[in-house]
Amino acid sequence: MGGNELKHVQNAFEANWIAPAGPHISSFEKKLSALSNSFEVAALSSGTASLHLALILLGVKKGNRVLCSSFTFSASANPIAYVGANPVFIDSDIDSWNMCPILLEKAIKGCILENEKPKAIMLVHLYGMPAKMDEIMKVATKYDIPVIEDAAEALGSTYKNKPLGTFGAFGVYSFNGNKIITTSGGGALFCKDKALVEKAKFLATQARDDKPHYEHSEIGYNYRMSNICAAIGLGQLEVLEERVIQKRAIKSFYKEQLSSVKEISFLDESEDSYSNFWLTTILLSKNSTIDREQLRLHLEKENIESRPLWKPMHLQPVFKECKSFLNGVSEDLFNRGLCLPSGTNMSIEDLKRVVSKIKELYEA
Repeated sequence: MGGNELKHVQNAFEANWIAPAGPHISSFEKKLSALSNSFEVAALSSGTASLHLALILLGVKKGNRVLCSSFTFSASANPIAYVGANPVFIDSDIDSWNMCPILLEKAIKGCILENEKPKAIMLVHLYGMPAKMDEIMKVATKYDIPVIEDAAEALGSTYKNKPLGTFGAFGVYSFNGNKIITTSGGGALFCKDKALVEKAKFLATQARDDKPHYEHSEIGYNYRMSNICAAIGLGQLEVLEERVIQKRAIKSFYKEQLSSVKEISFLDESEDSYSNFWLTTILLSKNSTIDREQLRLHLEKENIESRPLWKPMHLQPVFKECKSFLNGVSEDLFNRGLCLPSGTNMSIEDLKRVVSKIKELYEA
């Protein structure tokens, strides 16, 4: 917490605005809009809910195909299943670890040959690192396929000085408890089209028609953010810039301090990218004497939590029957990669201890 969250929450209590409606939601949406080149914003219950509504608003139906990054958390792919569509997973490029533009076009051509032109592209900016947006948007525009940017991990990151989540038809942020700022749980849907965002808000409040009684002409969802969560978010937005600086400093510290361990490399920005480095990730070399699990378990013995990189969706049991376009990059990253402790409340002593324990294993 940054310090002012309680003040905003207390204000919400004093005004008796506790429900999923109220002035703090509107204020939170306005401040988020200011961060996103004045896009329209709907504050919702989660990033997943935001992705779900984006698919609905794009008219994705049962049996349609949606191209999705394979190297991601399941929340990117699950909403595709919610609407009954079929995810088609696209492997990563080695530079950004995000969706490979070459494989993306190959997948589109393959689907078109089968008379199943994809209805949408679900693009993920992994660990806060921008994807190759120029190349991906060029492909998407060429085939006239709308892009949903899953920027759940990427608030504060930019590509060519433009905020992530503002390149495609829709952008999505998450404010889950583990994100760079949190509303305890929550998310936001971004779009240039005000009418579509108003439709999202309508669907998110059970699609209640404008009648004096309860009448519903469409299926709705209980997806609106609560006023209390938005109040927390207002306090969190005040420290967003500070959090990005802290996250970037953590990554720089690890990279500098572990530079002597030649078997370890880091995910770095391209010239056009600015990452919030939501999590600091490392990659062990293919000829490393230590494998990822040895390092993870060594840290775990010292009560230091680390975690493997995301297991690709095409390797997940629940999606094993789905079509995939692969180059082996994401599976290799999963086998060799590790997320290091990256919390902004870590002290310099905490960071030094993590580094010393990693070096201890390599120098043993």
